[in-house]
Amino acid sequence: MVSIELVKQSYALAKQQYAALGVDTDLVLEKIKNVVISLHCWQTDDVGGFETPDATLSGGGIQATGNFPGKATNIEEMRKDLEKVLSLLPGKQRLNLHAIYGDFQGELVDRDQIEVKHYQSWIDWCKKQGIGMDFNASCFSHPKAASGFTLSSKNESERKFWVEHLRRCRAISAEIGRQLGTPCVHNTWIPDGSKDTPIDRNGHRVLLNKSLNEAMAIIFPKEQMKDSVESKLFGIGAESMTVGSHDFYLGYAIKNNKLITLDNGHFHPTEQVGDKISACLQFVDEILLHLTRPIRWDSDHVVTLNEEIQLIASEIIRNNYLSRVNIGLDFFDASINRIGAYVIGTRAAQKAFLIAMLEPTAMLRKYEDTGQNFERLALLEELKTKSFGAVWDYFCLQENVPVGEDYITEIQVYENKELKRR
Repeated sequence: MVSIELVKQSYALAKQQYAALGVDTDLVLEKIKNVVISLHCWQTDDVGGFETPDATLSGGGIQATGNFPGKATNIEEMRKDLEKVLSLLPGKQRLNLHAIYGDFQGELVDRDQIEVKHYQSWIDWCKKQGIGMDFNASCFSHPKAASGFTLSSKNESERKFWVEHLRRCRAISAEIGRQLGTPCVHNTWIPDGSKDTPIDRNGHRVLLNKSLNEAMAIIFPKEQMKDSVESKLFGIGAESMTVGSHDFYLGYAIKNNKLITLDNGHFHPTEQVGDKISACLQFVDEILLHLTRPIRWDSDHVVTLNEEIQLIASEIIRNNYLSRVNIGLDFFDASINRIGAYVIGTRAAQKAFLIAMLEPTAMLRKYEDTGQNFERLALLEELKTKSFGAVWDYFCLQENVPVGEDYITEIQVYENKELKRR
């Protein structure tokens, strides 16, 4: 167990250290509470969903790897797991739900027939937890997605099926936001693309544009729901062309006043999503982030505190963009304890934002504006070894959640008590 007295003493020293740089750590601890992260439900069950008793992820350019025991097999187990995760995280977070996770009560409900009633128990659960909720259309793992095309399909009946699915998902999102009193961000991602070089890229993009316009014809109040569209560089089985590219969706978002989703696993490995934030926010009101950890490609590893995540957080905080950025996670690691994956990933993202808030940005900007580039680089290097960990531990102590590595033991106990019994 981490010593509470030692945590307090360490914080007192760190507070003095940062004060010397003009940073008020007490104020930072209040500001970090405004960093709300949407927890993706699909980490609990490897993107299976609850449409059928034995639902598993299949197709659509995504896959979960690993077979660690204890994945959630029903809504009760999923909610129990999520509650455990929430209990180990400082601050208030959100839930991010895919359409395939409806409370269908054993009834077979196709995706063009889903209604609010299939998600009411999730809304009620969020009310009980005191958190908001986000939503996603599920355009994969379905017979009508087997061709590799959904909203951009040249098969008109299949295209209309997915248009109706998206239309219903948006209406459900609006009702979620209305009931919970906080806007529900609805994210649209489709796996549409071509394994080999296509001839008619344009034809599919014309259809995608048409489908989005049809599905988004009804405009809901932003106090209830916000639309976001998510691009991708490539997917499994769609290596040569992705219909919903970054260029396509950025243009669509700007023209139609939508959010653009930036998933840091959905770009070329040398592209920095942190650099895209201030560029996109010149032209769209808000963005949605999907934080993950790609290794060579969009492999959706658990988020860790690395330079890419730090740049994303720093760009948001340095430019006072927090109110214009919606933060979510998107990884599904089935090779380790799934609860542990959640906690590691969420805490890593929170730490990145804390580090960004502890930065003496005004001083660094002054150095930059006056051409004092040696001083800027030197201070950035010195900041890397400052005692941000002491501030983080104190934040956890204030929020009454496990400090430091203490959460490891809690998750081990939960694994032995709950996960190994499944």
